[in-house]
Parts: sequence; C-alpha cells; structure tokens
Amino acid sequence: MNTEQPAFYPERDEEIYLEYKNLDDRPGLLGDILSLMGNIGLSIKTINGVEVSQRALLIRTDDLWKLERFKWICEHVDEIEVGKMRKPTITDRLTLRHGRFIKRAEENKNIFRFTRAEISVVVDFLAILFDIDETFLIGVRGMPRVGKTESVVAGSVSAGDKWLFLSSTMLKQTERTSLHKQEYDKGNVYIIDGAVTSKSTNTDHKRLVNDVIKYDGTTVVEHPDLLIDDPFFKLTQDDFDYIIEIREHENQEITYEKHKKRHWFESDNMDFF
Repeated sequence: MNTEQPAFYPERDEEIYLEYKNLDDRPGLLGDILSLMGNIGLSIKTINGVEVSQRALLIRTDDLWKLERFKWICEHVDEIEVGKMRKPTITDRLTLRHGRFIKRAEENKNIFRFTRAEISVVVDFLAILFDIDETFLIGVRGMPRVGKTESVVAGSVSAGDKWLFLSSTMLKQTERTSLHKQEYDKGNVYIIDGAVTSKSTNTDHKRLVNDVIKYDGTTVVEHPDLLIDDPFFKLTQDDFDYIIEIREHENQEITYEKHKKRHWFESDNMDFF
C-alpha cells in the first residue's frame, strides 16, 4: 500500500527562501499574508519565527514572477517589510529548522560560529554537508570539551555515512598509517585531529593524512590551524570549504598556545584534546 501523502500542486517545484519583518504584529496578520500567497499561487512548505519580529519561509512556486508580484504588493502594505528572497542555502534551511539565524564571521563568510548550547544546530549543519553529493574539506575549531568530535560523529550518523578516524584521542591515541582498499569510499567521512597529526613524528601517518585530504571524499579536520601551521601539508585557510567554530560561550578565545609550547605526551591528562 502506498502511504505517501499526495503532492499538491506538483508543478510548483521551484523552492525559494523568503524572510519578512513584522512592523505591526497585529492579530491575524500571518493569516492574511498566507492567504495572499495562496491566492497568488505560492505554496508554503516551511515557516518559522526568527528572533522577535521576523519570519522565514520556504516557498514553492512554478513561476518566479509570482514572487515578484507578492513583493510588489507588500511594498504597499505598511505592516510588513520583505527581506531576503533567494534560492535556499544550507544556512537558510538551518534557520528554518531551528528558528535562528546562523552566525558568520565578518572577515570570512565561510566561518560559522556556534556555542556549545547550539550543538544540535552544528550536528544538523554537518549532516546537511555530509548528505550533499559533493566533497568538502571542513575545519572544526574549539577548545577542549566543547563537542567537536561528538558533533562530527553525530552528523555522520544523521547523514547515514560511515566515519573513519585517521588521528584521534577519542578512546586512545590513534595515528593511522594506511587504509584498507574498501575504506576508500566517497561516502565516508574522514576525521583528522590536527593536534595529534601536527605533533606526530610518523611520516607514514602524515603522508596518509595528506593523501586523504586530496582524495575525493569529505574530510573533517579538528584544530585545522595546527595543520595549516605544519609545513608538511601546505594548507591555507582558503583550502577549507567550511570552518565551524564551537565555543563554551560567545566570548571564549580559541587559542593553541598551550599546545604549541609542549608535545602532546608531556600533558598527563592530555587536557588540550
């Protein structure tokens, strides 16, 4: 038996992300706006409130001119102000799902900033990236115990991908020097701990890490700055498609000075990791 819900207006296959601000949040305003969209021929797939007075919507249409018509009508309505209207990005979909805007660094729009309290958003973000049929080099910055590794693993599980640690301190010190033939798979997520790899004296391990970074698969590097500083890898920040920063609180500084001053095994409790 087919249990799928019928697709209403299947011809409306163009998805558009739209934001608008309530200038006068009177009772019934949302219903009026949604009725207007329906009359014009726009279907609302997802809607969520963002911050105090803004709403974000994912709209489906068969003609982009209908959106321009909606925007023109709204210019003559004093109660709302239409903002962004575009093809939905990854961060737009996260905004719709979690009801909050995703923070980007002003100096680099590929850097996304979260706090530990927003780990669920990080997991969804990574899951979306892992699920896309493309390969990415992703950096994850953060001080110890903010949820870096847990987020990457949870994102892999959510996306249905297999994850492989090339270097890690999750359970014990790990430095892989080779992969089995079946472990080379575009669908895998390769996880590298830059703190471990940058301090490694094992050339075979570093060579494997370098090969995997160049391989046609998605790789996540924790502490990417430490690999960037390692001349063996010849990486720059621009080589990373996305960099995710996780902090205990918004003002926490991410610093590697303690790690750079000592070798990893000189710390009995490995407190950097």
